[in-house]
Amino acid sequence: MSVTGFFVSFEGGDGSGKTTQARLLGDWLGERLAGANGEPREVVVTREPGGTELGLRLRQEVLHGQDMDPRTEALLYAADRAHHVASLVRPALERGAIVITDRYLDSSVAYQAGGRELAADEVERLSLWATKGLLPDVTVLLDVDLETSAARMGRTLDRLERVDDDFRIRTREAYLSRAAADPARWVVASAAGTVDEVHARVRAALADRVGELDKKATEVTS
Repeated sequence: MSVTGFFVSFEGGDGSGKTTQARLLGDWLGERLAGANGEPREVVVTREPGGTELGLRLRQEVLHGQDMDPRTEALLYAADRAHHVASLVRPALERGAIVITDRYLDSSVAYQAGGRELAADEVERLSLWATKGLLPDVTVLLDVDLETSAARMGRTLDRLERVDDDFRIRTREAYLSRAAADPARWVVASAAGTVDEVHARVRAALADRVGELDKKATEVTS
């Protein structure tokens, strides 16, 4: 018998360190929640877009392809998300794995609604329809200010990174607003500082939830 899967999403602006922190959390959780035989818990670390073969092709288009209108962009992200959940995320959760994704549907609401200024409820409904309503157990927002974001981005920017500060401000505000409205799902950690400092904040923010998983795993395997 396996424990129930656990779904974590990382959100945040460019330069927040989501990719690195998702990997570090995956390593830590795999060891922390090891089974009774000492084997690490299965952890699947993925991303959007780009977590599947189809996703890699869509990622190339949305990040490096021609300019497109906001609705087209939102639909491409929703298509990637539908395939990602159906082919990778949901099957992993059903077999009891921990799934950690670098971006999920909150990115669409923050970027396409907050940044591109589409209607937030329409963007959210599109993603919920695409995923059959699947939401993360916890969403980690790595909050990054404009100065830190700019300092961490490379010189070669993709299509989404080539936006102005007003766009970044709207996106950040959208994230913080969503986190404040749903504290049961969201935790917020500052993205400032070293990789180890941010990782420590993430672990501290998730301590209670990981403790519950620890207890659940012990009950199932005892």
